[in-house]
Amino acid sequence: MTFSTRALALSCARHPRRTLVWWGVAAIVALVAIATLLGGALTTDSNPTNNPQSLRARDVLDKALPANAQASTTDLVVVRSSRYVVDEPQFRTFVGQLAGQVGHAKGVVSVHTYLTGDGSLVSQDRHAALIALSMPSYEEKGINDVINDLHAASDPAFTASITGKQTLQHDFNQLSQEDLRNGELRFGVPAALIVLLLVFGTVVAGLVPMFMAILCILVALGGVAVLAHAFSLSVFVINMLTGMGLALGIDYSLFAISRYREERGRGREKLDAIAATGATANRAVLFSGTTFVIAMFGMFLVPSSIMRSLAVGAILVGVVSVIAAVTLLPAVLGLLGDRIERLRLPFVGRRSVEASNPEGRFWGAIVRSVLRKPWLGLAVPVIILLLAASPILGLRIGTSGATALPDRFESRQGFAALQQDFPSTTASPAKIVVASHATQPDVVAALNRLQATLAADQRFGAGSIDHLAGGQVALLSVPVRGDPSSPPAIAAVRQLRGQTIPATFAGTGAKVLVGGQTSENIDYFDSVTGPTPYVIAFVLGFTFVVLTIVFRSLVIAATSVMLNLLSVAAAYGLLVLVFQHGVGAGVFGFQHTPTIEAWVPLFLFSVLFGLSMDYQIFLLSRIREHYDITRDTTKAITFGVASTARIITGAALIIVAVFAGFAQGDLIMFQQMGFGIAVALLIDATIIRSILLPSVMGLLGRWNWYLPHWLDWLPKLNIEATEPERQPELVD
Repeated sequence: MTFSTRALALSCARHPRRTLVWWGVAAIVALVAIATLLGGALTTDSNPTNNPQSLRARDVLDKALPANAQASTTDLVVVRSSRYVVDEPQFRTFVGQLAGQVGHAKGVVSVHTYLTGDGSLVSQDRHAALIALSMPSYEEKGINDVINDLHAASDPAFTASITGKQTLQHDFNQLSQEDLRNGELRFGVPAALIVLLLVFGTVVAGLVPMFMAILCILVALGGVAVLAHAFSLSVFVINMLTGMGLALGIDYSLFAISRYREERGRGREKLDAIAATGATANRAVLFSGTTFVIAMFGMFLVPSSIMRSLAVGAILVGVVSVIAAVTLLPAVLGLLGDRIERLRLPFVGRRSVEASNPEGRFWGAIVRSVLRKPWLGLAVPVIILLLAASPILGLRIGTSGATALPDRFESRQGFAALQQDFPSTTASPAKIVVASHATQPDVVAALNRLQATLAADQRFGAGSIDHLAGGQVALLSVPVRGDPSSPPAIAAVRQLRGQTIPATFAGTGAKVLVGGQTSENIDYFDSVTGPTPYVIAFVLGFTFVVLTIVFRSLVIAATSVMLNLLSVAAAYGLLVLVFQHGVGAGVFGFQHTPTIEAWVPLFLFSVLFGLSMDYQIFLLSRIREHYDITRDTTKAITFGVASTARIITGAALIIVAVFAGFAQGDLIMFQQMGFGIAVALLIDATIIRSILLPSVMGLLGRWNWYLPHWLDWLPKLNIEATEPERQPELVD
């Protein structure tokens, strides 16, 4: 390598103040970008980017009659009174005043009530009425004003609640912010700090990784603020960036500080210890971080704005975390020196294991026990993990709608009121668009037959037909009963698109498209699941190639990929077991849901493969380092696992703590993601690294390092120092 992490670490350690100034400037620029650019730049939309059927239907409607499309209903206010009916003056006065108030809110372009003679806005028992609002684009202040107006309606004889597209976005934004504060920041950060203090035993050493992670999050968030004005980014990118920033920033610092303390414990001078850390741990961080970032680029194969947004957050914070680990951390170590050992904690603050003996005696005993019976260490964990993975066969994907929100949110309450008084009415009907030949008699007849067919179908309501653009475009709006994101609604519209419409319009030559929220959800699901084989192939292939080059072994690469697949499969199975089947959901405080959020499985796959590379490279580099010295595979495995297990376990517990913060929140999608990552990394850091990997490597012996002669041309990318000093012999 022409790029030397050792030289970079030394340079930063010798000029720490200069390095800190540069990072200070980056932090200030990020703060300015966040303050001036981030507000209102993010969205909750999860639109596919491959121009699917639902978006084509929307485009046809916009072109056919833009004014009508702009004024279409987005939200519904349900007004109910148990005392009055809609014909009485008190009811009419209340609805008229409330409609006038909400009509002045920012972003509201039209308000429609039953007072104009539209009987469809009155409930069957005549004790409830609808106020239909149109807010074409999301305006946070506007929807807040509408909600405040409803709360301020002082007449105790009436209740008013709202649901719809903009209300739902408002509630998801609010819940996202609440989860960020309560789960990730109030739970994840303190829990991660506690683990750091237990691992290092000193307050200063424990605080440095936390400082690094927070700075990385800040700088990366500044990058998001800039990119959000060039690309459509989801509001959930902030949650993802925060979680991944804490995980990566802390992990990379943990690896480097541990190696620095180990080198100091061997008697190296401060700068020599930093140089050795730069040549070993920092280089491992560079490789593993780069691999994580490139693996996350596989998400760009998915034509979904939310998947790409989450990938952007993970990539930005991953890049910043690597740069900070190889530049800022050496500067901090150069300034602190041995003061990093200040403020030792009672009991856990004794001389570190790394300083007194690089091989942990406890973990060494476990590895030796495993290596004495490697077949048993291989068979038992594999059987357990395969059993854990078995529920994956029942995996069903979906997305979160109003019914996935807690009861305290407006859109959930409004949806319940709408279902009670207007079960066949929705703010998100299926919009069946006849985009060509709409005036031909056979097409008109087919459209009428479709209207009658759907009216007789219990899954739909009575539809209405409109002729737009001088009759050139026909629109059949049909209510879909229930939550537009629910599995029954999805199944109904999928059948409508795939079977009913093609059969009804067969032979007419008409181009018929289905739009609306449920149709958009279908396209979203398809956009996520369709590219799955390509994303999996990209991540697996790239991981295999990188590990082959780094460790110059086909066997090590294949073993790592297979073990990672096993841990991911087990995490998937447990995810289905807990969330879909409800086993233990109440114990963890999770929602029992019929589906797994569509983006979660594929995103979990990429994230877990990327994160596991941290542990894999950190562990295998120590094994390879000792093997190059002793040429004894058994000793190398024992030393490598025993000397890294404590750090890897601590790093895994930190990530578990961070993503348990996700799972503590109320957003079902982040409950699932947090649980999946936490479980997978626990499995990876314990069963995989401490039992399965030693067993497999023990059985393979020298075959672990097999590389065919025809691959000798591969570049030699040494992760550890070029001439590593001899490690202390193992203590039996």
